[in-house]
Amino acid sequence: MTDKNDIIAKLNEYITQEILKRPDKTLSADEPLISGGLIDSFSLVDLALFAEQTWGAGIDDTELNAQTFDTLDQLADLIAARAI
Repeated sequence: MTDKNDIIAKLNEYITQEILKRPDKTLSADEPLISGGLIDSFSLVDLALFAEQTWGAGIDDTELNAQTFDTLDQLADLIAARAI
């Protein structure tokens, strides 16, 4: 089983370094990513691909929205439930 805190840490690192280009920034687990304007729809696809490549967690395109994909906490729950 994949540890949720490890997932959050890796997601935080990926988002801050690769998407935001701000490696000095730390995101909180409940910080809104989409609704807060930190990431856009193009970045969501990159993030979903990262989750699939890193944890084998398949994420459907219909799930790439603020209801299921808006915080690191939500992402980690989704990934943990689907990780192989």
